[in-house]
Amino acid sequence: MPRFPGECRLRGAFATILVVLCSGAATAQQPSFDQLRLIAPAAPGGGWDQTARVMQQVLQRSRLVRSAPVENIPGAAGTIGLARFVGSEQGRADALLVSGLIMLGGVVMHRSPVTLSEVTPIARITGEYEAIVVPASSPFRTLGDILRARPESLSWGGGSAGGSDQILAGLVAEAVGVEPGRINYVAFSGGGESLSAILGGQVSVGVNGLAELEPQIQAGTVRALAISSAERLPGLDVPTLREQGVDVEFENWRSVVAPPGIDASERQRLESLVAAMVATPEWRAALERYRWLDRYMSGDAFARFADAEETRVRATLQQLDTGQRGGGVLASVGMYPTFVLAGLALCAVAAIVSGRATSGAMFQLPRTRFPGTVMWIVLALVINLVLAERIGFIVASASLFWLTARAFDDRHPVRDILFAAVLSLFAYLLFGRLLQLPLPAGLVERWI
Repeated sequence: MPRFPGECRLRGAFATILVVLCSGAATAQQPSFDQLRLIAPAAPGGGWDQTARVMQQVLQRSRLVRSAPVENIPGAAGTIGLARFVGSEQGRADALLVSGLIMLGGVVMHRSPVTLSEVTPIARITGEYEAIVVPASSPFRTLGDILRARPESLSWGGGSAGGSDQILAGLVAEAVGVEPGRINYVAFSGGGESLSAILGGQVSVGVNGLAELEPQIQAGTVRALAISSAERLPGLDVPTLREQGVDVEFENWRSVVAPPGIDASERQRLESLVAAMVATPEWRAALERYRWLDRYMSGDAFARFADAEETRVRATLQQLDTGQRGGGVLASVGMYPTFVLAGLALCAVAAIVSGRATSGAMFQLPRTRFPGTVMWIVLALVINLVLAERIGFIVASASLFWLTARAFDDRHPVRDILFAAVLSLFAYLLFGRLLQLPLPAGLVERWI
């Protein structure tokens, strides 16, 4: 019972204040979105996927979003995911697509009919330096060893064609006086595939984002030769490109965009959500853990930045001669398919003429013993596939040609060896010099 008349009113006031405070706290803890779908336009394991999954964890743990499922749509430097995002998510304000510099390069390289001008820019969120590495078993110990090697004898593995990895490889080549078109760049659909190729020795040199490579660097499975930052990074004993005489500093960046067709209030809500995310302690911890750079920029400033970057990327790729020049269908696919089609047509004409000029069977193969023939052909293919990168195209192809000839007719081994050597050398010069398709020279590099 109250001990004086005003006690009831006092208790009531305290109760009202308590209810208001509790309801305000509950409101503050309510997620901004019940569900926000995050689209990573790449296979699992790459930088976009990594960014989307870190965002998922931060948004959910900080209670900004109740649920943030991640969907992967790999292919063509993110342009497949971009096209599907624009086509199926239009007008929906419950989805974000992870994008960035690599997608700009993909749009240019693949001549995508859907571009980033069709989405709603939300914010740039991170930057990241790139690392150049080799497998731990590689004979290359320093970047200088790579730069002194003949460009055609090496293969550079990285992410999508036209992306940041290929751009960096081209900039390094240009900085040391090598035509970027001579770089044998092997593009993979995502960071996971690229890393597997590097670890498996399928490529001579690997280029990728530092966050994806640092665990392998620390574990000793790859050897880091250079980092694209201006200065060495703390806790990472890897020299910069500039330290080693290559005047290149390079940074990849990532962003998030919303579907087209959303209104101004929906765009503002998404921008506010991302702004709240990058201010959380969880996000700051993620930046430090993955060595990401804080590059947050939103609104019209980010839209202007994206437009300027598209112009810069287009000019850079054209300067690096990455095959995105104009000139029609034949120019876009290069000389190689045209040459192959012409050769096939010539062989077809020759076969028809030969068939009309002879009676009986058009082709008469020598008698062979089936098991032995198959054995020699399999051996030839295995040697070519397994050793081509190590011993070079010329030696591996000569072995393939000679063993194949040996499978059908073993009466003229010396003639067949000479013919195989001449044919493989001719093929190397044709593809490497005339058609600009770099091939590893291997053992005979010093003589050609």
